[in-house]
Amino acid sequence: MGFIKTEEEWAARAAAFLKHKLREAEVTYEELAKRLKKHGHNETEASITNKLKRGTFPATFFLACLAALELEGVALEEI
Repeated sequence: MGFIKTEEEWAARAAAFLKHKLREAEVTYEELAKRLKKHGHNETEASITNKLKRGTFPATFFLACLAALELEGVALEEI
């Protein structure tokens, strides 16, 4: 993995990582929205779709997604 040099590259990698983990866990955006509510995030399927399509979202959303997917020990190299 080369060094990520721009904010856009970080955004694209973070969005791709979340999409991959969602597919891997077989969790839909609708299911993710339900799980995020338990972590204090009021998201809809459409808002999640837009965030991941755009590739920009707050770190709090990213971390809540990791918690909602019950991911532990995520290494930076995975992103």
